[in-house]
Parts: sequence; structure tokens; C-alpha cells
Amino acid sequence: MADPNGFLKHERQEPKKKSYEERLSSWGEVYADVAPDERDEQVRTQASRCMDCGIPFCHSGGSGCPLGNLIPEWNDLVRRGDWAAASDRLHATNNFPEFTGKLCPAPCEAGCVLSISPLSGGPVAIKRVEETIAARSWEAGYVQPQPAEVASGRKVAVVGSGPAGLAAAQQLTRAGHEVTVFERDDRLGGLLRYGIPEFKMEKKVLDRRLAQLRKEGTKFVTGCEVGVDLTVEDLRAQYDAVVLAVGALRGRDDRTTPGRSLEGIHLAMEHLVPANKFVEGDGPSPVDADGKHVVIIGGGDTGADSYGTATRQGALSVTQLDQYPTPPEIRDDERSPWPTWPYILRTYPAHEEAGERKFAVAVKQFVDDGDGHVKAVELQEVRVQKDQETGRREVVPVNGEVETLPADLVLLAIGFEGVEEMPLLEGLGLTLSRRGTLSCGSDWQTETPGVFVCGDAHRGASLVVWAIAEGRSVAAAVDTFLTGASDLPAPVHPTALPLAVV
Repeated sequence: MADPNGFLKHERQEPKKKSYEERLSSWGEVYADVAPDERDEQVRTQASRCMDCGIPFCHSGGSGCPLGNLIPEWNDLVRRGDWAAASDRLHATNNFPEFTGKLCPAPCEAGCVLSISPLSGGPVAIKRVEETIAARSWEAGYVQPQPAEVASGRKVAVVGSGPAGLAAAQQLTRAGHEVTVFERDDRLGGLLRYGIPEFKMEKKVLDRRLAQLRKEGTKFVTGCEVGVDLTVEDLRAQYDAVVLAVGALRGRDDRTTPGRSLEGIHLAMEHLVPANKFVEGDGPSPVDADGKHVVIIGGGDTGADSYGTATRQGALSVTQLDQYPTPPEIRDDERSPWPTWPYILRTYPAHEEAGERKFAVAVKQFVDDGDGHVKAVELQEVRVQKDQETGRREVVPVNGEVETLPADLVLLAIGFEGVEEMPLLEGLGLTLSRRGTLSCGSDWQTETPGVFVCGDAHRGASLVVWAIAEGRSVAAAVDTFLTGASDLPAPVHPTALPLAVV
């Protein structure tokens, strides 16, 4: 039984970070190395703050964890020092807790009962506990390959090797199917590989899990764009089912601001992908912030990733722009009542290191240096409102004052518009919805029989935890399609609402 007074005895504590100098001088993760025994003791204390409340909103897909992680159970197991059992309960619902422990924004903590009132000292450090269980699992050898005992004789193709595709592939391989994952990039991982900077998750973490999948029997093909290098006809002839986990990588652009066509203005992914390839050893990035004044437009996760990447590349200055006002530092109960995802100011480690953020501003125009390259941005203070007639969002200048910022490199991190157009979709007879996504029925099957969809391709750009949850769910649906029934868990339904992110 959990200690109902644990949160009164112990304060919430975040893991210690490296110094700013150390962080900016390398691409490694921002958190300081701690001896395993010391780490484990600290996390056991943090886990003891969980009171095992009567209705654990933390693991509810409606307000907490989309995977339905058994958070109170493994919190108490950690409190008691039973790391093996905690690992078992964590992996029962999550294929890749080392990914979510590092990358998930933790809707579970927003749904924690201790987040109702600031007087409680803050929610349980669920994300820290999860990451430590995952680390302990690898260190102690709890994570082992789980190959299927009986082969089904059925073959499944998974297109895309991001978290959704990998989760679906692992579940289907363990169910006995012969699974091949196709990835058009030269390395596996999708956005985990080329979208997430090394300082948020070192790629050795991804490679370690990929090795487990290979030992279980999952096959991988890289450098293969399905629909081009492998025709749709051959795909359908060779496989009994197809899972589309192709992501939603079509970046939102801004073609209306004067000067957008100037050189030096890029979508954020045009900066992040080559930067990650540089860290992998592929040579210099063509979009490098070294020695430049960098302006990042967009206040979300992607913008913060570009922010930290630019500072590590040696930018002279970094400024991140957000057209919305500065959010409150604590939850506004009227705007985002508990246990919903709170609208609050989120400060990433990258924001602590250098640069600045500006809120309630928008770019009036990009300034030409005379040779077709951007040299500055002109900013205006703005407010975001709804048009009374159309109901559409509009950005309106507050006054005529203009501020000029130097800008040798401008990065647009204003979201994603959905699935990229690709020959594969046309070959399968699939069309995108108005949201730019691929629709499916309650069985996760698209309008083309035998073709399933999951992850961002289905939801739109979302969270790693939702990608894994949908990968697990689509695996159960495919297993049922192939065999008539399935014992694989299915944590979410396709009609579940996504967590709103930018």
C-alpha cells in the first residue's frame, strides 16, 4: 500500500542538469550523470509521493496517459525497491518507456491528483520515475528479446520506422507474424532519429531498442520508399497486411509575409534533420547557425528543439517568437481545469542556456540584405482573435510600432499540415482528409482493405506516447484481421481525441 502522507514528507525534485557551459559544448543529454545507487534512492523517494489515490487520473487515456500506464502500481513497486516487478508492469503497457521517459511532455503529471493545488508541492515526478525504471531495466538485464513461440505464416509490411511503426512491428512480431519495416531514410527511427536532437535523447538509446527488435525477428529495410523503390503491386502481392506509419511531416509554411522567398529562411525540419545527421557523422549541415543571428518563429516543441540546436552550433544570438501572450506560470482553472492539459508557460532546458523568447509578436516582413538573403525581421506587437463573421483566427497588430531584429537565419516552426503527398497513397487509392491525415474505421483499417494506419499519419502531429499507443492498437487490429482474434492489448480507440500541441 502506498504512503498517503508521502507527498507531505518529501518535496518534488527534478533531476540535476549539467552546467550551461557543459551542455553547450557537446551534443549529449542535458541531465547530469548520477551514480545508479544514488539515482535509485532519489527516485524511490519521489515515487513515495504517490498516494495511490482512489481514481488515478494519471493513467486515464482521457486526461492522463494514452497508453494506460499502470502508474500507481509501478510507483509503489519502486517505493519498495522491487525494480524487476516495476519493469514488468511498465513494459506491460509501453514498448519503449525509455523514449517516453525522455520525450513525453507527461500528460500523466497534469492529471495527477497532486497537481490540483500548488500547495501539494506539485505532481508526482512520474516521468522521472518511468525513465529510471527503464534505465534500471536495461542495466539489470530485465529487457530481453521476446521472440514468438509459434509462427503464424502471415506477413505484414510496416511503412515507417518512427515510434508508431516500431511499436506496431514489435507487437505483431511477438504475435508470430513475419514483419518487415520499410524506411525511406538511410537510418531507422523516423523523427526519433532525425527530428529529436541528441541533447534530448541520445541515439544509442534508440539503437539499443532496435537491436532487441531485430533479435525478436523483425526485419528492416532502409533507403526504400514504398511506392517508388518497391511498387504498390509488389507490396500487396508479398504481404497479407500493410500498416502505414508514415508520419505527418508536411511542414506548415508562411507564404504571405513579405520577404519569405529570401535565402536564409527555412522550415525548422530543414535545420533539425541535417543537424542530427551531422551528429551521426554525416558531415557539415547545409543549414548551420554558427556565427549567425537566429530567429525562430513558433513557440512549440519543434521551435525549442531548433533553439537548443542553434545554440550548440554556435549562434551569435537566438530569439524565439510566439504570437500568443506569455502563458501563466500556474494553471488557470477556468481556461484549463484539472485534470485537462494545462495552458501554462513551459520552459525547456534549451531556454535556460542562452537566447530569449518574445511573446505576443509577429513578423511584419523579412528584410533583404540587398543580395537576396535575409538580414533582419521587422516585428509588431499583436493580439490573436477570432473574426466575428467567419470565426477564423486572425492576428491583428496592436499598434504601428515596429521593432527590427538582426536575422541571418530564420526558422519556421509553426506546425505541420499532415501527411506528405507520396506515390504510395495514390497507388493504394487513398486520399487525405481535410486535416491532411489518413482516415480509418474502428478497426484501424483504411478505405483500402488490408491497409491500416496509425500514429501521426492518422492523428496529425502529436506526441510520442500517442504514437506508441496507436501502434499497439493497430497491431491488435491487424492480428485480428489476419487470425480472427487477438490477445494483443489495444489501449486506444481511433476516435480518441489528441492532445493539442503545436
